Amino acid sequence: MKMKSYLVLLLIPFLVLTGCSSQFTKVLKSTNYEYKLKKADEYFVNKKYRYAEQLYEELFPVFKGSDKFEDLYYKYAYCSYYQKNYTNAENLFKGFLGVFPNSSRAEEIAYMHALTFYKQSPNVELDQTNTNKAIGMMQGFINQYPNSSRIADANKIIAMCRAKLEEKDYLAAKLYFNLQMYQAAGIAFTNLLNSYPDSQKGDTYMLMAVKSFYEYAKLSMEDKQEERYAKVTAEYLDFADRYPESKLLKEAEVYKNLSQNNIKQIQNEQTKTATK
Repeated sequence: MKMKSYLVLLLIPFLVLTGCSSQFTKVLKSTNYEYKLKKADEYFVNKKYRYAEQLYEELFPVFKGSDKFEDLYYKYAYCSYYQKNYTNAENLFKGFLGVFPNSSRAEEIAYMHALTFYKQSPNVELDQTNTNKAIGMMQGFINQYPNSSRIADANKIIAMCRAKLEEKDYLAAKLYFNLQMYQAAGIAFTNLLNSYPDSQKGDTYMLMAVKSFYEYAKLSMEDKQEERYAKVTAEYLDFADRYPESKLLKEAEVYKNLSQNNIKQIQNEQTKTATK
């Protein structure tokens, strides 16, 4: 008896899916376009986006130019978005704005068009073309609709995108350091600070720049060391000026002191050599 009940429970989802599929097939075979549009809207409301999308796609040329076309296009675009087909949604939202630039939905769709680029933004280790596009599109939206209720959301997405780009740049700089490419690391950490001046990790980037330039100086040819140790001191002074209250300043000071001591030693050696 228990086994029968178990089998019935297993069959219920299958029967429901079979019934839905059978019903959809009947709708699909219908030659009544108004009926099909009505059913497509029902599928859309019930979040059966795959069925709705298939019907809207068929009806697209049928209702093009009619007073029902805008609503059809609108829902058709959202079908792709809700199914996470963001590339197609991006194109459809863009197309909607091209066909209906004065629509009451234009602001909403402009935001959604920008949002699709954010949705296509990949993991931080990968190419960030879509992340950069998302920033540009969201900024364009803000400029076009400065009084929109979506401004806060747009700014939040821009901030998240910039944080991802910052993380990617940080990982690249850190990799240079780990590979002992210290000059490249120092430049990369300095560029990080210049690119993201409001970053909460600014003092970390400055410390890493100081460390990188110190290691670079230490490994340099003797005739280049004095100049490169002086660069460490300059980086430290910049650090102290920007972040006088940083807890990392003392660690940076260690590299500054080592550099100054090394400069004195180099100058003493040069003096001895000159007096011989």
